[in-house]
Amino acid sequence: MPVYDYKCREHGLFNTLATMEDSAKPVACPTCKALSPRVIVLPPEIAAMDPAKRAAEDRNEKSRHEPVFSTADQRANDKDHNRACGCGSVKHGHGKSMLFYTADGKKMFPSMRPWMISH
Repeated sequence: MPVYDYKCREHGLFNTLATMEDSAKPVACPTCKALSPRVIVLPPEIAAMDPAKRAAEDRNEKSRHEPVFSTADQRANDKDHNRACGCGSVKHGHGKSMLFYTADGKKMFPSMRPWMISH
């Protein structure tokens, strides 16, 4: 059974075991036996967190479940979109590919994605 937090008006926070079915029901305070509602207690790290950091973590959490997909329209309007992005668009430069072949037939991409292994 999970442990839930409850708050008595007189005696403050206490926790007790309850079934999931009974988790929303008030529980008697162990000291005064008054019915006390369940509360959600935030850890101090979250309660005292800088609002900018909390917003950043919310965005991060959202992006994990709702990723942003790159589209041609989005890339066309992106200010950071440059010739080295690899999209092949001719508007970035003179339309010349940065791909060239060595004498032994291997592909080379100078200054483009040096971590990429060619095949």
